[in-house]
Amino acid sequence: VQLQASGGGLVQPGGSLKLSCTASAGSWFVTNVMRWYRQAPGEQRELVDGDSVNVRERFTIWRDGKNTLFLQMRNLKPEDTAVYYCNANVWTPTEGSVDYWGQGTQVTVSS
Repeated sequence: VQLQASGGGLVQPGGSLKLSCTASAGSWFVTNVMRWYRQAPGEQRELVDGDSVNVRERFTIWRDGKNTLFLQMRNLKPEDTAVYYCNANVWTPTEGSVDYWGQGTQVTVSS
């Protein structure tokens, strides 16, 4: 199982970015929960919760109903600078339910 994340980059404060993460595998699989995490320099990795006070009304998270997770970020702030990781719980006939991580995509908010 692979998780491929994309969409990161350098953006000025107040700008927007859209991240996507797609799960794929060489055989039949079922993607259960998918989540976004982020890790700022020197900080622990944290869950990106669209309802949390620091991202509410700026971040929107949704899934396409299959294997792709999206994160739309608006009005970005320098404190949003982090590596953003996709996490998914995937079931396969051979491995059962396993948590997988994507490779991370860098988001830098700076003027």
